[in-house]
Amino acid sequence: MTASDGSDIQTLFDQVRSGARVALAQAITLVESQRPEDLPDQAKLVGLCRHEDSISVRLAVTGPPGAGKSTLIERLGLHLIEEGHRVAVLAIDPSSEKSGGSILGDKTRMEKLSVAENAFIRPSPSAGHSGGVSEHTRESISLCEAARYNVILIETMGVGQAEYRVQKMVDLLLLVTIPGAGDGLQGIKRGIMEIADMVIVNKADADNIGAARRTAAELKAACRLAAPGENRRIVLTASAKTGEGIPKIWEAVSDLISHRKKQGSFSKQRAQQDKAWFDDVVESQLKRRLESAERLEIARDRLTSLVVSGELDPVSAAGLYVDAVLRHPFQ
Repeated sequence: MTASDGSDIQTLFDQVRSGARVALAQAITLVESQRPEDLPDQAKLVGLCRHEDSISVRLAVTGPPGAGKSTLIERLGLHLIEEGHRVAVLAIDPSSEKSGGSILGDKTRMEKLSVAENAFIRPSPSAGHSGGVSEHTRESISLCEAARYNVILIETMGVGQAEYRVQKMVDLLLLVTIPGAGDGLQGIKRGIMEIADMVIVNKADADNIGAARRTAAELKAACRLAAPGENRRIVLTASAKTGEGIPKIWEAVSDLISHRKKQGSFSKQRAQQDKAWFDDVVESQLKRRLESAERLEIARDRLTSLVVSGELDPVSAAGLYVDAVLRHPFQ
């Protein structure tokens, strides 16, 4: 979608605000576009979002494969809808190397939630982006908030310590694990265990209840070691299969958000996230502009050939390329 006067973008945004899920999906597709000619429309669309008052809660849900993230998100989402909330799920999936699309990109993992009236599910390919998210997850969050979804759940790819990036986009990071995983998580406690706000031991049902409680106790100890002095980290047990413990997750989330708002740290965190967003977009747009500049592409290819042949070292070649950029940027 392109519009020289921005009228089409305003129309699309108005449809998003009205709650049209098709329009929201179209808007996210636009902000995910890698075409340089779409940059003005992307900026216009996101700029319209910034005029909206955000009363949302942004949650990231991460964890190793097999932990049951999707099932837990669906169960939590259905509970939230029963409580009167509007729920958007941004599911980040690995990308196909051939098509660039989402490998697991369907809604079959959340069948009940996907057909709920007050829910929106969007699978998005990571497109090689680090941190378990896609390049435009922040823009997608803003669009969902403009569409009046007040709980945004981001399901990451669950790649362990790389989840630092999604932390800069959400209010809370929830780590989902399973009974018996305490020892395995000890090895990464200086990574994901340091930044997780809440740890949920899923599959605490049937014969797993005892093991889940033991794992929760181990993880509480690990959290104290990973972040000594912090007393707001929470470890819970739950079963996405039976629904046991799901209401307590949202109760804990609400209490923690309320606590941070009273402290003043909630708004400060959001401000820091906007700064990080700005820095990332500057870097991304500069890279896209550089890659689309024909003269610079030729210069880069020539310097790359000299590096590969051994005629020039990488540091010197990089210096020559940067000099060329500064002399004649984007030509």
